[in-house]
Amino acid sequence: MGQTGLRNSITDIDGLLVGNAHDEGARTGTTVILADTPVTAAVSVAGGGPGTRETDLLKAGMLVQKVDAVVLSGGSAYGLAAAEGVVAELGAKGRGFGLTNLPGVPKTPIVPAAILYDLANGGDKAWGSEPPYNPLGRAALASAGQDFELGSAGAAFGARAGQLPGGLGSASWKTDDGITIGALVAVNCFGATQMPGTDCFWAWPYEVDGEFGGVRPPAGYSVEPEDWGAAKVNPSPGQNTTIACVATDAALTASQTQRVAEMALGGLARAIRPVFAPVDGDTVFALATGRGPEREVDALTLSRIGELAAGCLARAVARGVWLAGKTAIGV
Repeated sequence: MGQTGLRNSITDIDGLLVGNAHDEGARTGTTVILADTPVTAAVSVAGGGPGTRETDLLKAGMLVQKVDAVVLSGGSAYGLAAAEGVVAELGAKGRGFGLTNLPGVPKTPIVPAAILYDLANGGDKAWGSEPPYNPLGRAALASAGQDFELGSAGAAFGARAGQLPGGLGSASWKTDDGITIGALVAVNCFGATQMPGTDCFWAWPYEVDGEFGGVRPPAGYSVEPEDWGAAKVNPSPGQNTTIACVATDAALTASQTQRVAEMALGGLARAIRPVFAPVDGDTVFALATGRGPEREVDALTLSRIGELAAGCLARAVARGVWLAGKTAIGV
């Protein structure tokens, strides 16, 4: 039926690179997903407290529906400035959208972004009028490559997953007929990623080759409907969010890419409990590079891609938190 990609990462999608940067003192960071050429994009927002940039541009009927990069960042509203740094660097290289090619008129890089809340995680946020996110965006872009750090890294450097360290996770899948799907996620959720009273992740049925520890629930395990396990205590609005990007090398229209984004949200529901709460800002971007096998994407194929994106995202959530448990500092 298929197998994981070579890296088990979103960078198994040809044409996509990922870069991370963090500020250890402030306990925050940024992750950039860079496309080497503009790619079709969409977004789906399910949480009650999102923080985003350029997402209106991805709605149906808008002028521009391809993007140059996507930014995921810590820092709440301050973190949106990371995308400004990426825009400036890409613009200096001549990347971006332009209605006309006129001398002296710069193109506009299209860089949607989403942020998570890590301002109350104990780091030094006394940055005055110079938050670190514009430089972090530039640094993350400069480091973009096929290989990048997971766990306590990038946008998830200061994240929390319920009562556990949050993490940056990624996963991929390549079908027998040649379509590749991948996911990248920064987990900073209110809800729990592990089943109450165990070290078993809610996403365990989707695990591939022990990629997040191989722990299974005890025989006869059951859980009460309102037992959330190690979720955050007394959450406040706007202080939680899981932000993600899924991608495929299939050639999708903007409408089809939107459907993949919406289906991929199901992966968060498989991996986090509760999810999409009023105190979360859960957001999923979707990218389609069109570099895979040349084939018509009919309704059945699109359904497969959306389902596999959800599965990859569930795996990425658990993998990120599991790896963060091995790499987190000061938690």
